[in-house]
Amino acid sequence: MSERKLVDAKNTFCPGPLMELIGQMKMAEIGDELEILSTDQGSANDIPEWINKVGHEMVESFEKEGVWHIVVKKTK
Repeated sequence: MSERKLVDAKNTFCPGPLMELIGQMKMAEIGDELEILSTDQGSANDIPEWINKVGHEMVESFEKEGVWHIVVKKTK
């Protein structure tokens, strides 16, 4: 059964949040969703670009109270 994992990368700067996500993605099962929390605005661009490049699925991305919530799904 797939689950959503929280990846807290707040207060780290590019490429920290993306590196955290890549590390967690390697351990995740296909179908799992990972929600990365980042205070680095660059993550809102970098992470979707990486997701498209490697072929996973972008679920949602929004900013709330200075924290970006970027949800991705492992598809392979």
